[in-house]
Amino acid sequence: MAAKARRWRLRLGLWLADKAAFSWDFRATARAPGGLLALPGSPIYRLMCSRYSLTSPPEAVRATFAYRDTPNFPVRYNIAPTQDIGVVLVDADGQRRFRMMRWGLLPSFVKDPKAGPPMINARAEGISTKSAFRRAFAERRCLVPADGFYEWTGLKGARRPFLLRPRQGGLIAFAAIWERWLDRAGGETYSVAIITCDANATVAPLHDRMPVVLGPEHFEAWLDCKTTELKAAQDMLQPAPDDLFEAIEMHPQINDSRRDEPGIQQPLQTQLLL
Repeated sequence: MAAKARRWRLRLGLWLADKAAFSWDFRATARAPGGLLALPGSPIYRLMCSRYSLTSPPEAVRATFAYRDTPNFPVRYNIAPTQDIGVVLVDADGQRRFRMMRWGLLPSFVKDPKAGPPMINARAEGISTKSAFRRAFAERRCLVPADGFYEWTGLKGARRPFLLRPRQGGLIAFAAIWERWLDRAGGETYSVAIITCDANATVAPLHDRMPVVLGPEHFEAWLDCKTTELKAAQDMLQPAPDDLFEAIEMHPQINDSRRDEPGIQQPLQTQLLL
């Protein structure tokens, strides 16, 4: 009976991963959130790329991403899922624009946005074929400005946070896709998912996935959903160079997603991972 229940839970997890394409990775563990696949040795979903920062001033972000708008947004040290985040896209007139969107993709076919975990990530592998992502990948690609992201390592209850930031400083761009979702009353929700790929050598000790980071030389082609071929867009979804980031261990206070005040990015031990 126990073996049968274990097989059923494993099949359920695989079905969810394929059909819903949720923003989780499989990772062997003895415990799962919410009890899903909680038997010892079962694979479970593990969040990837679930926190990042954007501390650069609006003028620097606008200069890097060359959009028309002049938004005045606050410094963010600890951006978390379901919050509104800055997104750069191309509008119907072919102009780059800055927009705020909910972090957690809502595909148009979703009936109840609260029915499952937010789809904060989209795996690069299969993004052009997954029902949740393929249309957005073809028609609604975008960039998410950032200057660092967080990953964790260690056992539950003793998780150690690390900030991954460019060694040379400055801004980075996450490859992403966006959607427009309508509720029954006609209300609109604009949402976004960050695309992930295999981790590079710097991120791998912390997680086996990382956000796709695009260089400025790829901005125009990535955002151009009309003329850039899908294969060319897919080929951009590669791990960042191994020497792009440094990993800085943070004080555990960053674990609390409700905290976003100045000083929250306090290193615990500088350059513990090189």
